[in-house]
Amino acid sequence: MLNEEAFVAFGFLLLVGLFAYLGVHTMMAGALDKRGERIKADLDEAKRLRDEAEAVLASFAQRLKDAEVEAANVVAQAHAEAERLGKEAASRLAEFVARRTKQAQDKIATAEAQAMADVRAAAADAATKAAAVVLADKSKGEFGDRLVEKGIEDVKSLLH
Repeated sequence: MLNEEAFVAFGFLLLVGLFAYLGVHTMMAGALDKRGERIKADLDEAKRLRDEAEAVLASFAQRLKDAEVEAANVVAQAHAEAERLGKEAASRLAEFVARRTKQAQDKIATAEAQAMADVRAAAADAATKAAAVVLADKSKGEFGDRLVEKGIEDVKSLLH
């Protein structure tokens, strides 16, 4: 009558009936639904996080572009400033050289004028002495002495 297979089948049906009576199938379905909802929520959260990450990445990419543009502007300004400073330095150097050249020329002109004055004075003194010697030989006596003195005074006044 009841063999082992029938006994196992009867036990299985009894277990399935007990599970149905206790609502195990609804609990399992509920657990699976909750798990599906949790997975869906996790997927939605992952999508939201991915969208945020893409937005942050786009923001950083824009910041990078802005930083590169700003760096290029800074480099361009630095080149312009360096060029301006170079031109200014060259201009100052040219002014300095011109000023030093003018000073040297002024010193040379002053030295030439002093040398000319010294030469004139020496020539006047030599001419005066030569005239004194010549006149002293030619004119003798009191008149000659007066004449020599007057001539010397005239020559001195003319040359100085």
